[in-house]
Amino acid sequence: MRQLLNPFLMTTGGILGTLLLAAAFCGISPQLGGTPTKADKQVYAKSGHYQDGEFVNLLPTKVLTGSSTAAVMWQFLFHKDPTATPPGPLPTQPLDSLAITQKTPELVRVTWFGHSASLVELAGQNILLDPMLSIEMGPVSWATPNRYNRSLAITPEKLPPIAAVLISHDHYDHLDYETIRKIKDKVGHFYVPLGIGPHLRRWGVAPERIVEMNWGDSARLPGLTVRCTPSRHFSGRGVANRNSTLWSSWVMESATKRIFYTGDGGYGPHFAAIGAAYGPFDLALVECGQYNEGWAEIHMRPEQSVQAARDVRAAVMLPVHWGAFTEALHPWNEPVKRATAEAARLGQVITTPRLGEPVTLGTALPNSRWWE
Repeated sequence: MRQLLNPFLMTTGGILGTLLLAAAFCGISPQLGGTPTKADKQVYAKSGHYQDGEFVNLLPTKVLTGSSTAAVMWQFLFHKDPTATPPGPLPTQPLDSLAITQKTPELVRVTWFGHSASLVELAGQNILLDPMLSIEMGPVSWATPNRYNRSLAITPEKLPPIAAVLISHDHYDHLDYETIRKIKDKVGHFYVPLGIGPHLRRWGVAPERIVEMNWGDSARLPGLTVRCTPSRHFSGRGVANRNSTLWSSWVMESATKRIFYTGDGGYGPHFAAIGAAYGPFDLALVECGQYNEGWAEIHMRPEQSVQAARDVRAAVMLPVHWGAFTEALHPWNEPVKRATAEAARLGQVITTPRLGEPVTLGTALPNSRWWE
């Protein structure tokens, strides 16, 4: 028995040692973000979604269902699907930065960069969603998933002026320290859920450029309104700040067009409520990927993603949260395969652009099966 236990303990000890080292490094790294003040917490307490020092969902929600953190980690490390990552870099269409600056107010265009990072051009404004535009993720890149492509359709430095950055939550694959540092001086305003302001302030973003929002809040830009709406997820960038910031979805509305972004989160009745209040939408960017049996309440399976698009009354669904990192146990292209099949079954229009390939409303939608 001792001979059998020793290798197990050595392996387990190595994993625990790695985690402790990572936690210690995170504690001193600026990547961890900022800490809310007492005044900040007093504001959170009035939000209606803050209890006992943590933000909460509209519905009771478990981060893990029917599993343990150790079991999920063990499976991810040692029983990963052999097709969890693509055999090589994914096809990418370089984005011409000049084209972004030359447009008419009538143009409605969305460009997906992989994972959830996307550029929305609406009402003559550039809106950047969850701009994770780095190759490495988090403070200890050797302990986080590798990006499939070592180059993106555009670098943060080449982006033109951005009217608004919308952040859905503070996880490393959505709120990226290095990208924020590179773009902060070309962004008009950062619109973020409650609690993310301290992160941005620590990273050098001017306080007057930060707008923290509760679910139901809206902000007005020239010709455009952005609304912070609910999602069903969780937050935190370290071992001691779980749910210290709010998570959200986003509505973007011009005089004639409406775009919706789900952010991350599990399926729930909030989608139908958003559709009833603010829909129909011309296009919805919908989380579709990085799901697991144990994450049933905080991430959607592809079939649920399609149903969410239907719930919000989206004319077109654009699947996101895939095509960049492997963060779950499924094959890398399973999300889009299952989503396109379900969309066909339900009659939901879906578009599947390559990385960097623009989706322009009013023109033919990209629909090649490039992932096969």
